[in-house]
Amino acid sequence: MEVIQPGTPHVLFPMGDASRVGEARRHAAALAERLALDATTAGRLALVVTELGNNLVRHAHGGRLLIAQRQHGQPEVEVLALDDGPGIADPARALVDGFSTGGTPGTGLGAVRRLASDFDLHSEPGVGTVVLARVRPEGHRRPPAAFRWGAVMLCAPGEQACGDAWALALDGTRAAVLVADGLGHGPQAAEASQAAVAQFARAPFAPLAEQLDRMHAALRITRGAAGSLALLEPARLWLAGAGNIATRLVSGTHSKSLAPQHGTLGVQVRRFEPVQTEWPPHAVAVLHSDGLQSRWQTEPLAPLVARDPALLAAWLVRGNLRGRDDATVFVLQRNVHG
Repeated sequence: MEVIQPGTPHVLFPMGDASRVGEARRHAAALAERLALDATTAGRLALVVTELGNNLVRHAHGGRLLIAQRQHGQPEVEVLALDDGPGIADPARALVDGFSTGGTPGTGLGAVRRLASDFDLHSEPGVGTVVLARVRPEGHRRPPAAFRWGAVMLCAPGEQACGDAWALALDGTRAAVLVADGLGHGPQAAEASQAAVAQFARAPFAPLAEQLDRMHAALRITRGAAGSLALLEPARLWLAGAGNIATRLVSGTHSKSLAPQHGTLGVQVRRFEPVQTEWPPHAVAVLHSDGLQSRWQTEPLAPLVARDPALLAAWLVRGNLRGRDDATVFVLQRNVHG
C-alpha cells in the first residue's frame, strides 16, 4: 500500500508583465535546489518555466503560472500555465519547434514539450488554454499503476500555509482519497486539515464511518475542518464526510454529484452514513474544496477525462477559482493503460 500527499502547494504567479517570468523562474530554481536536482534537470526546468511564462506574457489574457513539487516517489516539479484566451486554433501546429504567431522565435510550446518529462495541453478558442509540464531527472520512470491522479492546491492570497489538504492511498485496484478544508485559512486551518490527513494515513482503507469518527475526535483540539473520504474500487465508489467538499463523477456521457452531510469535523457532526454509487468505465472522480465555484459545467470536460488528470484539475481552476480562499481540486482516473 502507498500513501501519497502533496509535495508543496502550487504557487501562483500572475503573468502581468515580463518581470513575473523571472520571479517564477527563481522560485523553480529554489525548488530544484531543495530537491537536489542535477544541473541538467534544473536547466530544463528553468527553460520550461521561462518559455511558458513568456508565452503567457506575449499571447494570453489572464495568464497564470502555477509551480509545485509533486510527491510521487521521485523528485519532480510540476508547472501549469493557465489563461483566459484567446486560445490556440491549431494546437498541433503550435507544438512544432519554430512556430510563432507573434513574431517571436517560436521556441515556446514545441521546446516545452521536448524538455518536459510529461507534457499535455488543452485549448478552446475564445475560452482559454491550459498547459501541463513536469520535469524530473532522466531515467526516472513510474511503475504501472491502476490509477492516475492529478491535483492543484493553492494557498489563500497572502498565506504561506495552505488550509486545505489531500491524501491518496493506493492498494492494487483500490484507492482511497481524502480532501480536507480547515476552517478559515492560514496556519490554524492547516493544522486542522493536516490532523485529518494524519488519521487517514493510519488506516486509509478502514470503514469510512470509522475513519471519520477518529478524525472528528482528533480535530476537537483544532478549529475543525470540512472533509470528504472516498473509497474507489473497480466499479463502485463509496463517499462519506462532513461539510462542503464537492464530489462528482464525470465522463463524456455521465455526471453525478455526491453530497456529504452537513457538519464540521472536530466541531459538530451527525452519525456518518456513507453513500455508494456505480463508477462507470472511463469516468473520473473529482473532489474539490469551496475555493472553487461548485456550479461548473461538465460538458466542456469531455475532451479531458482520458487525458492527464492534472490537466482537468487545472482547467477547473482556470475557470472557477474564487481567489479569496485556499483551493484544492483532486482528480482520480482509472489507468486503462496501466
